Amino acid sequence: MSDRRRRQKENRAARREAEEKAEGRKEIFRRLGFALGMGALVVLSFVVVSLFGQDSESLPGSYEGYRNQTTACGAEAPPPEAVMSFTEPVAQDDITADSTVTATITTSCGDIVMELDAAGYPETVNSFVFLTRQDFFDGTVFHRIVADFVVQGGDPDAVGTGGPGYRIPDEFPDGEFEFTPGMVAMANAGRSTTGSQFFIVVGDQASVLNPLFNVLGEVTEGMDVLDRIAAVPTATRPGSREQSLPLETVYIEDIQIDVS
Repeated sequence: MSDRRRRQKENRAARREAEEKAEGRKEIFRRLGFALGMGALVVLSFVVVSLFGQDSESLPGSYEGYRNQTTACGAEAPPPEAVMSFTEPVAQDDITADSTVTATITTSCGDIVMELDAAGYPETVNSFVFLTRQDFFDGTVFHRIVADFVVQGGDPDAVGTGGPGYRIPDEFPDGEFEFTPGMVAMANAGRSTTGSQFFIVVGDQASVLNPLFNVLGEVTEGMDVLDRIAAVPTATRPGSREQSLPLETVYIEDIQIDVS
């Protein structure tokens, strides 16, 4: 083999070796770039979660989930609820159309006092008082908090579908009725579905509600407490666009009824 051909062969081998090394460096940088990109996505996901909410697995999806959260307003969690069910409410003989009925709700954020409308909505008030006297609401939570709209509780399941085991008749207000801050009414899923869940209006946006809800009464003291409840941090409810899932738990510790 001539010197010229030998040099050509050596040069080709050197070029191949250089190309292989260059390709190896490209592969290393490609893998490094992929790893860095994935790391950035992971970091970004944590940033998004911290700024805009929590991942769905960490959100309270049951009463037990609320028990595992921090209690709102620096309070301690009360004893857990005692789940119970009834076939119908028992008539409360001490309540008549002339009665003044007051309910004091002790919550994690303070007391809310409301006057119940026994004259206008007798079935609704009777059921609420019956359940209260059975300690049905003790240890339950406000599972829905919507700033400038409503706070909602009374569901032993804490998911928006629970109830006392029975339904009460519809006692809707007239068509001119408007929900204003401080009004208290029973939640429902349509006609003839009223149970134990109730909501308290905390903002003007509730004026858009139609009057197809049994009215319970009106708050007379504790609007500042409702402001504190409405300020509890919330997340978007899974399967919904509504920012209403409390990230700190507001408990109904006790409700006391006074009749005169």
